[in-house]
Parts: sequence; C-alpha cells; structure tokens
Amino acid sequence: MKTASMTRRSLVLGTSLFAASALTLAVFAGGAMADPFPGNPAPAFTGMTAAGESVSLADFAGQTVILEWTNHDCPFVVKHYNHGTTIPDLQARAAEEGHVWLQIISSAPGTQGHVSPERAIELNDERGAAPTHVVLDESGVIGRAYDARTTPHMFIIDGEGVIQYAGAIDDQPSANPASLEGALNYVSQALDEMAAGLAVSITETRPYGCSVKYADS
Repeated sequence: MKTASMTRRSLVLGTSLFAASALTLAVFAGGAMADPFPGNPAPAFTGMTAAGESVSLADFAGQTVILEWTNHDCPFVVKHYNHGTTIPDLQARAAEEGHVWLQIISSAPGTQGHVSPERAIELNDERGAAPTHVVLDESGVIGRAYDARTTPHMFIIDGEGVIQYAGAIDDQPSANPASLEGALNYVSQALDEMAAGLAVSITETRPYGCSVKYADS
C-alpha cells in the first residue's frame, strides 16, 4: 500500500525524469540543427575581428563565405602562406568574386598561434594575405561549433547558409613545400563548381595540419 510520502517521491522522480528527458532532447535537437557537415545549415556565430569590429555569419547572407582556421606557427599553415601563396591567392580570388573570407584564430592565450589583434593584422601584411576579416576566437566557441580540428581547416558556406565543403585545403597532407606541386585544391575546385552552377563533387575530406590549440587542449 502506497503512503502519501511514497506517492510524492514518485511524482518528484517522474517529474525529474521527464525534465531530464526533455533537456536531453533539446540538446540533441540543438546539436542536430548545428551539425557542421556539408548539406547542413552552417552554425551561426558572432565574433570580434582584429580590427575591433563585431561580425556575424548572418551579416553575409546571400554571399559565399569561406572559413579558414589558422595558426601562423603551424608548419602546415606556413607551407600555404610562406612557401607558396595558396591561401593568399584564394583570398584574392574570393575578393574578386565577391565572396567573404573569414580567417579564424581559435588559439587560446598562452598557446601556439595566439596573437594580439595588432599582430594578426601585421602577419597578414607580411604575408601578402588579405582575408575579409580576421576573427579572434580565444574562447574557442566558434571553433568548437564547427568542430574545427586542424590548421588549416576549411569550410565553404553558400549564399543560403548551407555548408558546401568541409575539410582539408588540398589532397597533400604534408608540411613539405614540395607537396604544393600538382596538389588538388579542394577549396578552389569547389568554388569553380559552385560558380558554374554545379553540385560540389567533393564535399568533405579529412582535414590535416596542427591541432587547434583550444583552451583545454
């Protein structure tokens, strides 16, 4: 025979389980909405730039947006900036075609690749690089939203806000500058196909490079 206290405990337990289940469903639903994979809507974000401006992905609705995770001390990044001009050339192309290039630095303070806003701008000047904006993501919030794992790690988002490509910049997972010769550049190929009104043929690859230096890594 149930006592009043037993009934109350059952009600409390049932309510707690219901709340926990609802929370779990909400978390999974939120994650599903923001999965950073090709064919899915790109996770929304807002960040501060090295120039001291606040930018949001929503600011560029209707434009193709390229995201580049970077760390200037990473040998793989050095290959594409200092021993070749792969990334600066792509940034110039993006500007010519009216695209937005967001260079994102998710290195936490005290880790490799972390820079001041002033130094971030100087680095690009020294390398002849010209992203539309340099976004400083010290907290790693943007990087984690996109599951950015390496530098470089590339994403292409179309004008509808859908991810069209995610992964490596090319098919040569090496820091050796000689590997630039004859490399298949996935980002360039995807942009060519999108410009021609074609479906992107290679939508996802395994990113390579140095690990992103998040605060807890």
